[in-house]
Amino acid sequence: MKTIGLVRHGTTEWNLAGRMQGQMDTPLAEAGRVQARLLGRRLASEPGWDGIIASDLSRAAETAQIVAAASGIPLIGTDARLRERSFGQIEGTTREERIARFGESWRELDLGVESDEQLLSRWDSFLGDAGKSHAGRRILIVTHGGYIAPIVQRALGRILEENLDNTSLTVLDRDGERWNVPLINCTEHLRELELSQQG
Repeated sequence: MKTIGLVRHGTTEWNLAGRMQGQMDTPLAEAGRVQARLLGRRLASEPGWDGIIASDLSRAAETAQIVAAASGIPLIGTDARLRERSFGQIEGTTREERIARFGESWRELDLGVESDEQLLSRWDSFLGDAGKSHAGRRILIVTHGGYIAPIVQRALGRILEENLDNTSLTVLDRDGERWNVPLINCTEHLRELELSQQG
């Protein structure tokens, strides 16, 4: 693959409720479906993408299906290696529930959260296989915010300060053995939605 477009899935009911999803399989909210259609329309006017591969969790897989239908970009399939980071014991909880259960310092506890190294090992395995089967192609990957962040941080060589928005597009371009990041967390396709909500 010469270019990768990393797309965070659309908004879910659990996003709206502030619940940690991780590898729990939660559905898109209607707002997430609208976001995915807008992204698909944007990509239809930005030709050059050769295919879409998604995490097999339903919120990402459905986002990919909607984007494919709206853009005409073929959906190649799903891959379990693109699943969100496992958040161990905190999956399914809100911030308030985490504090009640584990205390204010819950982030410092070993609660079974998948490490960056473990997550990047999954990504490298996927990238090795996909790089062979899609050599020289431009592929969209629909996955999860907690999965995209460490990939981008490794490419940039620094911490990513911003949270990745739902259906945001981040682009990686291969440059020899490294990846450049010319676009991060772009949501220009949602401007129409923001304007309609303001009106």
